[in-house]
Amino acid sequence: MKFICQKNDLLQAIQTVSKAVSSKPQNPILSGIYIKAENNTLELQATDYEIGIISKIEAEVSEPGNIVLSGRYIQEVIRKLPGVTVEFEYDRQEKISHIRSNRSHFTLLSMSADDFPIIKKLEANKSFTIMDNVLQELIGRTTFACSNEEARPVFTGCLLELNDASVVMVATDTKRLAIQSKVLEEFEGQNKMIIPSKILNEIHKLLSSDMPRPVNISFNSNQISFEFDNTYISSRLIDGQFPDYHRVVPSDFGTRIKLNTEEFRSVVDRTALISRTNDYNVATMEFANGMVRITSDNPEIGNSDESIAAEIDGDDIVISFNADFVSDVLKIINTKEFYMSLNNSLSPAAIRMLDDESFTYIITPVRTPGK
Repeated sequence: MKFICQKNDLLQAIQTVSKAVSSKPQNPILSGIYIKAENNTLELQATDYEIGIISKIEAEVSEPGNIVLSGRYIQEVIRKLPGVTVEFEYDRQEKISHIRSNRSHFTLLSMSADDFPIIKKLEANKSFTIMDNVLQELIGRTTFACSNEEARPVFTGCLLELNDASVVMVATDTKRLAIQSKVLEEFEGQNKMIIPSKILNEIHKLLSSDMPRPVNISFNSNQISFEFDNTYISSRLIDGQFPDYHRVVPSDFGTRIKLNTEEFRSVVDRTALISRTNDYNVATMEFANGMVRITSDNPEIGNSDESIAAEIDGDDIVISFNADFVSDVLKIINTKEFYMSLNNSLSPAAIRMLDDESFTYIITPVRTPGK
């Protein structure tokens, strides 16, 4: 195998597929990146059996072939090469790859390409197309609310719900719930699936083009794939029953508060300096007299006490939350102001953006002593 390609193109492809390289593989071949060169195209693959990624780039291929190289070392070598182009040549008899750029010359031992589990594109009878900026928003506004506890796999993923002209993505760790909906064109039928948040977060990082581009999504009962530009990603779906999120969202609220996003975010971040030192990361909020007072107290550290203006429509309320759960949602709110809706100190609250009904965040209050 012999080819020449642009260093940056190769590095980007390696970095893309390396997201699927297994860090603790049961089989050593899964620690490698499969490289196939033919018809002036390089195809790179990596998989850990849960996720599979394919990336293609252009190259001047003078001798076609395929090999597997250590994902860790090929990435570091290519990243640190000094030149603009990379010359690659594989000696099949010695099983050694020669990598040259400017005056640099590296050799890497290879693994047998015959042992690599080649990724085959998903044969699915259901598919739809969504623009990448829409998919980015669905992912960015939900995955942060997923659980990290592998003992409950259903909560480590996002529910994707297709309902004819709409698509909804939902995430919960049972203490909070994030819901984002969007209009979906040219799709008919109803489907539900639970996608691992790990793969969604990786896709979110890759969808960074300046111009919106289509993403083709195919799925069956246990797998899903995403295809855009020269990248193909497949993943297993999570098996299980996602809870009925509709039942968690209160039908109405007695108190509605409008707040300045940046002001409130800053106060919550400062309060968290104290709240993170206690067991439940508690920040107490008192809404009254056109103000919200946010406090946190730790007898061993100190306390914080700060107030900002708020437009309050309804009864006065004192309620406590996990400060990080509030801070997390404030990071993704992109409107100057937002609404917080409440009923009482023990009932779930809702956070919504101003003039954007497509997003809803439900957060459960923390019970404090005496409540």
